[in-house]
Amino acid sequence: MKDNNHVAITNISKTYKKQDSDVLALNGITLNVSRNEFLCIVGASGCGKSTLLRIISGLDKEYSGAVSIGGTRISGPGLDRGIVFQEHRLLPWLTVQENMEFALQMGTQAEKAKLIAEYLKLVGLVGFEKAYPAQLSGGMAQRVAIARALVNRPEILLLDEPFGALDALTRLKMQQEVLDIWKKEKTTMIMVTHDIEEAVYMGDRVIVMSERPGTIKKEFLVEIPRPRRRSEMTFQQLRKDIYREFNADLV
Repeated sequence: MKDNNHVAITNISKTYKKQDSDVLALNGITLNVSRNEFLCIVGASGCGKSTLLRIISGLDKEYSGAVSIGGTRISGPGLDRGIVFQEHRLLPWLTVQENMEFALQMGTQAEKAKLIAEYLKLVGLVGFEKAYPAQLSGGMAQRVAIARALVNRPEILLLDEPFGALDALTRLKMQQEVLDIWKKEKTTMIMVTHDIEEAVYMGDRVIVMSERPGTIKKEFLVEIPRPRRRSEMTFQQLRKDIYREFNADLV
């Protein structure tokens, strides 16, 4: 039976305290994510997308409401969740292998080496174990970041604009590579993005957030069969429908 409440987000609100005034970033977000779903969240800059992801990851603990994973309320970061940011955030003084070892929280040295080899193979970076981040392209460094996030075998992978710093061609390639990983690993993925076409291409559902304070404005179910073709009429129509939620003049 499909687990429709793998991630349960209930009435999440978040206020940032400032000297002159408080800023309400999120207001009453309620959302359920199914196991192995690929959920995309889109919205304008400042609408609270990344804040919501940080709350789900456990990195941000100052909020009202609740986040539960598999029925258990979270109270902080955990190995059941991995996160990938827009910047790869690799430690520049460590090699690829050492960056991944640094992230691993369990296992013997031999077990760690086996996991690292497995996930470097998954992202197509066998042979780069001894390379330093400065010796990698942007796309390669981001692949390492994804492998590092997956190496503890989390149930959920959170992606915060993971392709935003990449050139257009590398971005398209990385989109497909992440989808291939999602299908193989059967990980629940939640991705925030500014790119509506990217959301339609990758997501099972697309959540549109309103501008600050962030609320859920509308939800779109993406029923286009995979693999998807961006040129198809159904793809372009859904893309236009989502654009209209921001500005009808854009389409």
